[in-house]
Amino acid sequence: MSSKSAFLKGIKAGLPICFGYLSVAFAFGIFALSAGLDSLQALLISMTNVTSAGQLAAVPIMVGGGTLFELAASQFVINLRYSLMSVSLSQKFDKSFRLADKLLVAFVVTDEVFAVAASQKGEVGKHFMYGLILTPYIGWSAGTILGAVAGNVLPAIVISALGIAIYAMFIAIVIPAARENKKTLICVLIAVALSLAFHFVPLLKRVPGGFVVIICAVAASALAAWLFPVKSEEEGSAV
Repeated sequence: MSSKSAFLKGIKAGLPICFGYLSVAFAFGIFALSAGLDSLQALLISMTNVTSAGQLAAVPIMVGGGTLFELAASQFVINLRYSLMSVSLSQKFDKSFRLADKLLVAFVVTDEVFAVAASQKGEVGKHFMYGLILTPYIGWSAGTILGAVAGNVLPAIVISALGIAIYAMFIAIVIPAARENKKTLICVLIAVALSLAFHFVPLLKRVPGGFVVIICAVAASALAAWLFPVKSEEEGSAV
């Protein structure tokens, strides 16, 4: 397959992701604007991050005057999975990839991009990956600026309603998994309980919002891992 054909194939494979990101990024644009950022600031965040959960957690820290350490730590915890995805995906790259190519592709490795690339038969080339990440990146950036611009012209009640859409997206992701798996449900409930404690307990309310995200995520995950350890293949075969 020629480099042009591979690039076009990647674009075609990324189009569904692009359209999906438009709506999510639109909600983020409105959320960022309602938090106090302007349109260009919201766009800059999306163009340099491409991570919905990370951006959602970062905006309150930024507008609330949080520290750089707080911001960096929250992003490290939330986005750590992308490093694991990139390491896994690099095993499918063919010999055309140089270090610069790998770094550029890793910048736009999201859950959906990883799923599409990993599902390809055999090795994947850099031209296919460039096409695959291009359309989602455009969709994420375009959705953000459209949402931010819309936030300047839409009525306040509409902005308020759309501002919670991104939270609804994460709830929609968590609920099905929690319903199907009791262990996941318990992990979610632990995180919710911790979050409520930080919101209502007077002493805990003093903890900055960015650290609350980090503590809740790490503590809930660690406790769930301790309560429900995953057996290795060796342990499973020995039973």
